[in-house]
Amino acid sequence: MAENGIISAAQDEEIDFAEALDQSFKKIHTGEKVKGTVVSVDNAEITVDLGTKHTGYVKLEDLTDDPSKKPEDIAKVGDEIDLIVIKVNDAEGTAQLSKKKVDEQAGYDVVVKAQQEGTVLEGVVQHIVNKGVTLNYLGVRIFIPASQTGLPRGAELDELLKKKVEFTIIEVTEGKKRAVGSIKAVQNAKKAEAQAKFWDNANVGDVYVGKVKSLTSFGAFVDLGGIDGMVHISELSWKRIKHPSEVVAVGDTLEVYIKDLSREDNRISLGFKKAEDNPWEIFKANYNVGDVVKATIVSITSFGAFAKIVDGVDGLIHISQIADKKVENVKDILTVGDEVDVKIIDIDAESHRISISMRALLEDTEEAAEDEAVEEDAE
Repeated sequence: MAENGIISAAQDEEIDFAEALDQSFKKIHTGEKVKGTVVSVDNAEITVDLGTKHTGYVKLEDLTDDPSKKPEDIAKVGDEIDLIVIKVNDAEGTAQLSKKKVDEQAGYDVVVKAQQEGTVLEGVVQHIVNKGVTLNYLGVRIFIPASQTGLPRGAELDELLKKKVEFTIIEVTEGKKRAVGSIKAVQNAKKAEAQAKFWDNANVGDVYVGKVKSLTSFGAFVDLGGIDGMVHISELSWKRIKHPSEVVAVGDTLEVYIKDLSREDNRISLGFKKAEDNPWEIFKANYNVGDVVKATIVSITSFGAFAKIVDGVDGLIHISQIADKKVENVKDILTVGDEVDVKIIDIDAESHRISISMRALLEDTEEAAEDEAVEEDAE
C-alpha cells in the first residue's frame, strides 16, 4: 500500500511538471485575457508571472486612469490579477499587459446593466468638453451633454468641474465602450418624487421654510423642496410696495405658510406677512380717538393730505381740517415730508380709514386760551 502511495505521488508530480512545462511553452496572443501573479512593483510598472515563458509588464498608464495613484496603490507582490494582452514579443520573451482594459470591460458591463435597469450612478466631473462634460465611471468614459447637466440654459459648465454628481445612463456605444449620461434625469425624478410627497401631505395653513427661487413683478416664487409656491406681492409686506425686490431677494430663506393650493392646477399660494406685524393691529393697540400724534405728510390731493402715523397706516387731513380758516390750495400750507402735530378725530377700523385734524389742535389751543382768560378775570 505504501509503495502504491509513493508511486501515485510520483506520478502526480510528473503530471504537474509536464503541465507546467507545457504551460511554459504556451503561446499568448494580443487581446487575450490572462491571469498573472505580481512578482515585483516599482514606481513605473508592475511585473507579473504568467506561467508561460513570457515575463509580463503592466505600465502605470495601463494600470489606472487615476493620476493620483501609483502602482503600489493598486497591486502588491503575490496578488493574482486579470489582465489583457496588449503586445507580445516572443523573441525577447516579454508581454505588455493591461489591467485597465479588464477594468473597463467590467465597468462597461456595469454601465450597460445600469442603463437597462435605470440605476442612478455617481461620479466626479473631470473635464469640460465641447457641448458638455465628461467623467470616468469604472474606466468607462461618460459624456453628459450640456442639455442633460441640469444647469439652466446659458449657465457656465465650469460650475460642475470636480463636482460629485448623480446621473443615469441614457445611451451606450458598444464598440467604443463609451456612454451618454444625464444628471437632469436624476433631478427630474427627485423633483417628481418630492412633488408627489408634497401633494400627499400638504394642507392649508402648513408652514414651510424655503428659498426664493425667482422674482416677478407680481410676486416671489419660493422653492419648498422640489416644488414651487408663489407669494403674491400683496402678501410680502403690509406696506404697499412696487416690486418684490423691495422686500426679498433671490436666495433668501423665508418662512411661509400655505394660503391656498390646487393639485389640478399645480398651484400653491403662499403667505409671508404675519398677522402680528399688521400695522392696523399695531395702530389699534396703541392709538385712540382724541390722541395727539406726530404724522408725516406722504401725499397731497385736491381735497386734503395723507399723513403717515405708523408704517403702513396713513390718516387723512381733510382740506377743511388743515387750518382754522378756509384753505384754497393744500400745497400753500403743506409739503410732502412735513412733520405735523395732528389730533385723531375718527377711526373706521373696518374700512381702514382714519381722520386726523390740524384744525382741532388750533381750536383746542384757542379754547384753552379762552378758559385761561376767564379764570384770570374771575380772579
